[in-house]
Amino acid sequence: MNDETKRNGPTNKGLLPGILKGLATTAKTATRTTHTHEYPDVAPDLPPRSRGVIALLEENCTSCMLCARECPDWCIYIDSHKETVPATTEGGRDRQRNVLDNFSIDFSLCMYCGICIEVCPFDALFWSPQFEYAETDIRDLLHDKERLGGWMETVPPPPALDERAAEPAEVAAANKPARMPRGRAT
Repeated sequence: MNDETKRNGPTNKGLLPGILKGLATTAKTATRTTHTHEYPDVAPDLPPRSRGVIALLEENCTSCMLCARECPDWCIYIDSHKETVPATTEGGRDRQRNVLDNFSIDFSLCMYCGICIEVCPFDALFWSPQFEYAETDIRDLLHDKERLGGWMETVPPPPALDERAAEPAEVAAANKPARMPRGRAT
């Protein structure tokens, strides 16, 4: 026994008021209206750029494999083959081009970090706000390129540029007048 217990006796004096305070808090909370949305019946109001599922724009994918290499969960699977593209000019060389055969994301492994979207140099991957793609079988969470391409119609447009911002360098370079060769006076 410590000295305080010897002087004041057991510390049961605060037990009944503590229980009454807890009951009062419970009663006050029980009478408040809830802020819960009835989700299946009422659609949630999501932020405009919320992360739901990853969408694929297949035309932009060059099978560079950056997204698959940078993915910390290794949940992106890409298969491609090379095709020969004939020369477009007389005397030109034939070119090689990657053709996407398979692009799959296993959403049972994905942690929705967005690294794949950030590292894609060709803007082939986007966030879609759709989140209702639950499955009863975990094997159905492996989305192939057709299913990923179907999510593209739900991707919102990018936010508008700030009207006070500087003109992008690409636009400024395109709008610049052609340079005159040196040594020629006009």
